[in-house]
Amino acid sequence: MPEVRLVGPNGEQVGIVPIAKALELAREADLDLVEVAPTARPPVAKLMDYGKFKYESAMKAREARKNQAHTVIKEIKLRPKIDPHDYETKKGHVVRFLKAGDKVKVTIMFRGREQSRPELGFRLLQRLADDVEELGFVESRPKQDGRNMIMVIGPHKKKAEARAERAAARAQKSRSGSA
Repeated sequence: MPEVRLVGPNGEQVGIVPIAKALELAREADLDLVEVAPTARPPVAKLMDYGKFKYESAMKAREARKNQAHTVIKEIKLRPKIDPHDYETKKGHVVRFLKAGDKVKVTIMFRGREQSRPELGFRLLQRLADDVEELGFVESRPKQDGRNMIMVIGPHKKKAEARAERAAARAQKSRSGSA
């Protein structure tokens, strides 16, 4: 007669019992008999409210998804002959994105004769990477893609860490403001 190792509703070991006896115990306790380890010898079964178990595991999964950070790639476009002030503005955007934990795709667009001077774009990307070195690292080196040169900079901090830091800073600010 097939047997199962039975675990009670509170995690206590009942022992090895025939399946018919386990089903009878489940019926008496108004619970379900759920096989939790089918490959064990003998298989392990547990007395539980299966509907409640399914609901709780779905809630845990939803909570985990809610706390999960989505990786976002922000894009900044530059031209090889960029004005120093415009460069500083674009660099500020890159810094803001990296602080928020996002990746940044920097694209340099070449037009006309600029295409014959890709080293200008390469130097500009190198300069930008050096300027934001403390916040991010070059994930993919500059490479020519038709009329564009593309480089990806990834943040040192993960998105979740950046979000936690911002929340802590906000909480600190509100505490000091109310004190």
